[in-house]
Amino acid sequence: MDLLYFVRLARKGWMVLVLSLVLSVTAALVLTARTPPKYVATITMMVSGYDKVGSLTTAYQAGMLSTQRVQSYANLLTSRRVVSQLGGGEQVARLQEAIKAEAIPATMLLRATVTDADPVRAARLANTLGARFTRVIDQIERPTRDSRPAVRVTVVDSADVPKVPVTPRPLVNLGLALIIGLLVAFSTLVLRDRLDTTVKSSEALQESAGSSVLGVIGYEKDARHHPLIVRENGRSTRSEAFRSLRTNLQFIGVDRRPKSLVVTSCLPNEGKSSTSANLAITLAQAGWRVILVEGDLRSPRIPHYLGIEGSAGLTDVLIDKAALKDVIQPWGPSGLSVLPGGQIPPNPSELLGSNGMRAVLAELVADYDLVIVDAPPLLPITDAAALAAVCDGTLLLARYGKTRREHIARAVETLASVNARLVGTVLNFAPGRRGGYYGYGYGYGAETAPREIRTPVKV
Repeated sequence: MDLLYFVRLARKGWMVLVLSLVLSVTAALVLTARTPPKYVATITMMVSGYDKVGSLTTAYQAGMLSTQRVQSYANLLTSRRVVSQLGGGEQVARLQEAIKAEAIPATMLLRATVTDADPVRAARLANTLGARFTRVIDQIERPTRDSRPAVRVTVVDSADVPKVPVTPRPLVNLGLALIIGLLVAFSTLVLRDRLDTTVKSSEALQESAGSSVLGVIGYEKDARHHPLIVRENGRSTRSEAFRSLRTNLQFIGVDRRPKSLVVTSCLPNEGKSSTSANLAITLAQAGWRVILVEGDLRSPRIPHYLGIEGSAGLTDVLIDKAALKDVIQPWGPSGLSVLPGGQIPPNPSELLGSNGMRAVLAELVADYDLVIVDAPPLLPITDAAALAAVCDGTLLLARYGKTRREHIARAVETLASVNARLVGTVLNFAPGRRGGYYGYGYGYGAETAPREIRTPVKV
């Protein structure tokens, strides 16, 4: 993970980032507003001893004295015997929690702090604590009532009234909230990214499929209503993407160039029908003799995209109800030929894998430079596998941000199980600078007819 990785995560998940920061800052502000202010008053005391003649000890002796006793005096500061002189009853326990004492290392100094919501009371309690503690030590360190104490404690710095509360600290709370918000946001984004197995790059698609990526088809906002690239005289970015796909197809297996190509995907709604149609149009515009075959006999889409009659077609040929030449339709000025699916049969898998389908493909391969078959998705049904087994090659589509890597792996295994040749893959619906996706409402078993789509060329 480098900085660029986190920058990309922040760009893709900026809403999560903003939401996390807003929530953390709001929580910090509410917590700060509801936290009562507390003030800390500090008092410093010095421990000193006397020699046998009553004079103060030397600095070395004082250091030994501090080492031996000052730490115990720090503990004694918060004892019930000392604190009970500041208040009685239930106040003793509260005062013990409010008083903190420490021995300053390598010195004879004691530091005691008193925390309270009232700054004046905090200072008063601290000074009272110092006065009472000196008397307690004076009593403890006297061997007898009339003798001189061996150690005495002196207040060096008395407590002043604090002006600034130690809590809450708005800036500190805000800074911590921002840090926590960023950590939570990026942790969520990284976790989501690691758990997300959808294909979002050509590298990931190539790794999952074990085959080269022949094209990346981008997003266009109005492609849902105008899926064909013939609009705008073919000057759109999607048109250029299909031209690039056409060029890459020309370099596939120069010695084994496929004459029949199945276009399929892992799951529905991945744009295979629009890709099949646009690829056929692009090849025809380049002078290829191309025929587009509707191989999805369950939910045909090609007639609706191209605006042609689809009541008679491949099914009628396979059941010997019509001749092949009678159901092939020309489309557009480039000379593209189209073989619709015809009526929907009850047994599409058997028809597509039959000897009759092989005979139809053989006849089409002899008459055209390339036969493009728009097949159903691979994983839900077996129709595409049956077609892939009788065609020269298969082009597998993946939808950006929807198709999972495990779907790609299963599709490749399915193709391998029928000895189909995977010539390459295409990443569809790839977002542009502004991102986004589009789809065409693919559904199996739906009784409703697809929405009519207007096309600028109609024959």
